[in-house]
Amino acid sequence: MSTDTHSFRTRIAVRSDDLDINGHVRGPAYLTYADHARWECLWAAGVEPARLAEQDIGPVNLETTIRYHRELLAGGEVEVLSTFRWGSGKTSQVVQELRSPDGTLVAEVESVSGLLDLTRRRLVPDPGRYWRALASRPELLGLS
Repeated sequence: MSTDTHSFRTRIAVRSDDLDINGHVRGPAYLTYADHARWECLWAAGVEPARLAEQDIGPVNLETTIRYHRELLAGGEVEVLSTFRWGSGKTSQVVQELRSPDGTLVAEVESVSGLLDLTRRRLVPDPGRYWRALASRPELLGLS
């Protein structure tokens, strides 16, 4: 992923319970880091979960892919760069780079997401329109 002006940066401490028996970060922790970073970006953009609930919609992940590049070891932090990509359909994509403290790319996480109408149990069309309306800083989500 090439980082651009729409990438949001989040630093997360690597905790001892994120490690596996080999001393490196275990797979599920990468997903936790990615989820945490997405929510940090949404909060920074001014999106409040209560406002989603008021509209009877909620975010859903439909697919997530992790590509591991290097070991991430104990100590320090991991930096997550999150970039939202929008299309014309019912889904969007979040591409995230996870980097070690020295800047080395350790993993990439790509997610396909949508907004679920919680009454109809169907994805809403044009989810970017909803996020843009909910966000006070939609540019952090790659929306102008």
